[in-house]
Amino acid sequence: MRILHVTDCYLPRIGGIEMHVRDLCRAQRDAGHDALVVTATAAGPNAESDDPWVHRLRPDARLLLSSATGGDGLAGLLDQYRPDVVHAHVSVFSPFTVGAARQAAAAGLPTLVTVHSMWQGPVRRVMRALLLGLSREPVAWSAVSRSAAEPVRAVLADRVPVLVLPNAVDPGWWRSEPAPVPAVPTIVSVMRLARRKRPLALARMLRKVRATLPADLPLRAVIVGDGPQRPALEAYLARHATSWVEVRGRLDREQIRSLYAESTVYAAPATLESFGIAALEARSAGLPVVASTRGGVGEFVTDGVDGLLAHDDDDMVAALVRLVGDATLLASITAHNRAEVPRLDWPAACTASLAAYAVAARRAGTEAVGSTLAQAVAGQRS
Repeated sequence: MRILHVTDCYLPRIGGIEMHVRDLCRAQRDAGHDALVVTATAAGPNAESDDPWVHRLRPDARLLLSSATGGDGLAGLLDQYRPDVVHAHVSVFSPFTVGAARQAAAAGLPTLVTVHSMWQGPVRRVMRALLLGLSREPVAWSAVSRSAAEPVRAVLADRVPVLVLPNAVDPGWWRSEPAPVPAVPTIVSVMRLARRKRPLALARMLRKVRATLPADLPLRAVIVGDGPQRPALEAYLARHATSWVEVRGRLDREQIRSLYAESTVYAAPATLESFGIAALEARSAGLPVVASTRGGVGEFVTDGVDGLLAHDDDDMVAALVRLVGDATLLASITAHNRAEVPRLDWPAACTASLAAYAVAARRAGTEAVGSTLAQAVAGQRS
């Protein structure tokens, strides 16, 4: 199966879409598929480290999808690669990917559009206008969680069904031998330090947690990540003398896994989290997760079982206080998370993607591709 993934956002940028597309493409290639990524993101300084199946379009090709010289535009790539299916990954603003999906659909190719963000409030009106043309094309639609799918259905006005195609991780890789119970309870959070992820809100909540817990109970917090909100976050922490909260900056996956092994609780402060890959990684490592009830994290974290879910910031403060202060509850949830492996792994993601591609093939009227995909799905499920 030849699969072409299209995305505005890709490495070396760091984020949920960027990591997911790379990992999904790798998993599909490991499963025997010929998967390729085409992106509008420029290469970083170490361009030679790109996977050979990543194709970056030149700036003129990004603006004029089909008219770039030398066959480097998307039309030339579609003609050269001849994919069986095009998988378009969109966020709030993805002009390159939306244009690419329209072009692929117009060429009669099975096309799946996956939404990786929460379209809330004014964003819905903007996306309804931006997607006016694409929503009329014979493409299949999906979102990374039930929470993310609901606003997409509202934008599309029920023109087509919206599938749920969850993100995934490698749970076994994240599981390591836990360090001895830390003498200092440690709250950890990993995120892009952008306003939507609410790092400043987390800092305020951490201060309330410290003020609520007994003064003689030690506490430590580590925030991992980088982004535009980092200066404001560090200034806030310095202003309020919260030296027990450490901002580590960007860490690689091995470093994050080591940090999880010596931590106590994972905090996910975002309220518009479409899925929550970092939270799933922490859950896979065995950490209890505290998250909002309003996003996708609640679809793999059951309240009181895998962690605690909060309705608002005050509720999240109370949940963190409960876990840090109640050794019995903490031990119970930690033991459960280490014993029960999440089912959101890459084999499951590959099978679910193939099933979604079959839907896209039916929408495009390519019965031969749809039959091949149905057989592939049946083979993987067996």
